[in-house]
Amino acid sequence: MTTIRLTNTKARRKEVFEPIDPTKVRMYVCGPTVYDRAHIGNARPVIVFDVLYRLLRHVYGADHVTYVRNFTDVDDKINARAAEMKAAGDTRPLEAIIRALTDETIGWYHADMDALGALRPDREPRATEWIGAMIAMIEDLIGKGHAYAKEGHVLFRVRSYEGYGQLSGRSVDDMIAGARVEVAPFKEDPMDFVLWKPSSDELPGWDSTWGRGRPGWHIECSAMSRELLGESFDIHGGGIDLQFPHHENEIAQSMCAHPKGGFAKVWMHNEMLQVEGKKMSKSLGNFFTVRDLLDQGHPGEVIRFVYLGTHYAKPMDWTEEKARQAEATLRKWRGLVAGIEPAPSPAPSVIAALADDLNTAGAIAELHALAGAGDTAGLKASAALLGLLDETMGGWAEVRGANADAAALIDELLAARANARKAKDFARADALRDGFAAAGVIVKDTPQGAEWELAPDFDPAKLEALR
Repeated sequence: MTTIRLTNTKARRKEVFEPIDPTKVRMYVCGPTVYDRAHIGNARPVIVFDVLYRLLRHVYGADHVTYVRNFTDVDDKINARAAEMKAAGDTRPLEAIIRALTDETIGWYHADMDALGALRPDREPRATEWIGAMIAMIEDLIGKGHAYAKEGHVLFRVRSYEGYGQLSGRSVDDMIAGARVEVAPFKEDPMDFVLWKPSSDELPGWDSTWGRGRPGWHIECSAMSRELLGESFDIHGGGIDLQFPHHENEIAQSMCAHPKGGFAKVWMHNEMLQVEGKKMSKSLGNFFTVRDLLDQGHPGEVIRFVYLGTHYAKPMDWTEEKARQAEATLRKWRGLVAGIEPAPSPAPSVIAALADDLNTAGAIAELHALAGAGDTAGLKASAALLGLLDETMGGWAEVRGANADAAALIDELLAARANARKAKDFARADALRDGFAAAGVIVKDTPQGAEWELAPDFDPAKLEALR
């Protein structure tokens, strides 16, 4: 069996992945708060953990892997957006507006992530469907002395858990000294965090021992992961921005509620995303949702390819140049594999790259090698492991796609042009250059070699005449 190695954030090292039960591999990833379109930074963990999901299914079998990603559909941002809608003239009760808003946003999210080729998780729980489990967990924490109720709130006693800070590598006192911490009159300690908060009559709320209210953000993932995956499971993932305080708080409340369980065995975090070398920001005018990119004409498969070009643990930079190169590569590969049956299994070299801490950039390099060697069946099967070259995603490339023969001829002619340049036969090199342009083949020379794509006026006959 393939040996998978993953970087465990909590251990701060790459480790051999050994599932608790190889017949029931379990993974939980923090999902979106559903009040607006997902931006392109939100899409990074979706693609990262989709590739891991595909790898786990390949190694352990699709029936032996469970992937859970939640929807946070009770949150102050959702309430605020609904209040804005009501103030703008929506006459429905606020709770009805909230339900319609979250339903619509989940629909958007599914459509956008589907467009990126992401598989749907096995379970996608909505927080509002698991309020009873959250209340039961809070009651348990109070009973064990790890939480307390005051003024309609319930708070977790951070200092009651000795391991607090192990994930982020900081002590409680250092956190207090170096951070802006909300100090409310109902807190025993500045670091204590909210498990439950009161709701006014117009806001969503549920009855509890402490009065009508709603859960804090952190408790939902602990309660839902326990209900769906058990007190111990294999992998917990999310963006690096969730490491503290969200994931730190999850660990504390879960370990205190279920001390015999281990909660998550492996913690994985993807790094952040930039746009054209700068932090994404509305004030800089470089803030994009996934839908923005799709509406601008970037195919979902191209967006996915750009993301896979950077290791998940490194900051990623979205650029138009990367998108252009990705589109050219995918057009070429789609031409090569058109009508080809995939190999029975992905190439060992591609599996090995992904098994080495999800080295997607290395896996793409291996796909280039397969294409260069003419192993089209291996290319098609191996690309599928990264969610690429799927037949359901190729509509964008059909109009200007090249079949396998045309793609092979273009590569042959590009090699001839390179040889002509090397031999200083500039007449032949220039003739090929002009011939490509006349045939509707756009060629760009890069440090990695020549890349090509087909223009709308591509003429196979003119290309054939260049032989």
